[in-house]
Amino acid sequence: MEPPNASLIYLTGFMGSGKSTIAPILANTLGFEYADIDAEIEAATGRKVTELFSDEGEEYFRTVELDILGRMATRRSCVVSLGGGTVANEENLRAVKASGLLIYLQVDEEQLYHRLRFKNNRPMLWGKDGNLLTDDDLRARIRHLFSTREPFYLRADIIIPTGNNRVGITVDEIVRAVKHRPPPQRTS
Repeated sequence: MEPPNASLIYLTGFMGSGKSTIAPILANTLGFEYADIDAEIEAATGRKVTELFSDEGEEYFRTVELDILGRMATRRSCVVSLGGGTVANEENLRAVKASGLLIYLQVDEEQLYHRLRFKNNRPMLWGKDGNLLTDDDLRARIRHLFSTREPFYLRADIIIPTGNNRVGITVDEIVRAVKHRPPPQRTS
């Protein structure tokens, strides 16, 4: 398969949008490597993302994340699954867009709620007591986070609505979108 216009592809979207599922399949389809930003952070720090959030806070986590993004920028022929909040930071968004192609996996709030309501490994969805949020609180948290993050997601180079599509259909749509995209015009 001929490589796409971008040799470094980042997948973004809200937690539960399918980034971690789709990225390795997309990488395999393109003959690329696969990397997960959270796994890279855990390898670099020797700590779980959930621990970093609970022990050090989100600000510290985002600092580490930016450092890892700098390392990712040197990779070629790689699909990178980003965290749900990675590009909701202007500095991170600039770093990603400067080094590769950013693709937003778009899912609506209701689908996100159904995908996330039983997940216990998402620190952004925990209550102050460290437990999962109630249904109403979870919907409110998703709505709030989604409304603050989506303006950043919408700045992606390509937007792929995933809805209830099967993974294979979504991967095919991404491959088509990437292959038919004109080469990026990067300015110095």
